[in-house]
Amino acid sequence: MARIEHVALWTPDIERLAGFYSSYLGATVGPKYINASKGFASRFLTFDNGARLELMQTSTLHPVGYEPGAQRMGLTHLAFALGEQSRVDQLTETLRQAGFPIADGPRRTGDGYYESVVLDPDGNRIELTV
Repeated sequence: MARIEHVALWTPDIERLAGFYSSYLGATVGPKYINASKGFASRFLTFDNGARLELMQTSTLHPVGYEPGAQRMGLTHLAFALGEQSRVDQLTETLRQAGFPIADGPRRTGDGYYESVVLDPDGNRIELTV
């Protein structure tokens, strides 16, 4: 059986993004890996259920940037299940108060999900759901 081992995101600031996922979504931040000869650094974040997110930074490549919250082909959002509707409401409000943009919700979608969509510090769409 296949399973997703991790999802990787380029970021201009590993520490800022790691702080967001650690503070608001409970990720455990792993040690920083640096390959100076390739201009590469990364950190793995691990969530309680074993899911992992790799945050990567480069000084030699020029990843394509998108407008914050842009809908685009390919990976478009990361979804985090919080277990209860009230937790979606609470975290959405906490993030709003902290100055993070709320792109949508909280709301019940046509397919039955209860969700909100917030933007992380890099403008990635983060779906908070039950």
